[in-house]
Amino acid sequence: MIDVIAGIFLVTGALLALAASIALVRFPDVFSRMHAATKPQTLGLICILVGLALRLQTTVATTTVLLIIAFQLLTAPVASHMVGRAGHRIGLLDPKRLSRNDLDD
Repeated sequence: MIDVIAGIFLVTGALLALAASIALVRFPDVFSRMHAATKPQTLGLICILVGLALRLQTTVATTTVLLIIAFQLLTAPVASHMVGRAGHRIGLLDPKRLSRNDLDD
């Protein structure tokens, strides 16, 4: 039963990562791509890691997976924020697509 649950997590994570990669190619601007790179990719990685931890079922694997998840959850928002600010600063922003711009001078 654990193998089936682990398999479901692995397939779900792979599908989320696939959706994120397709969105990176298909979305029109940097800010849409930034969203696609962080949200489903992070959840996809977490699903894959949970499936891996369920499949291996060792203390070392579980601890490593928890550390990777923690670092991913800490670094993905920061990287996304920095990409967004850099895109805004170099002029990749389309003002028509925003309802509010807090970074405008």
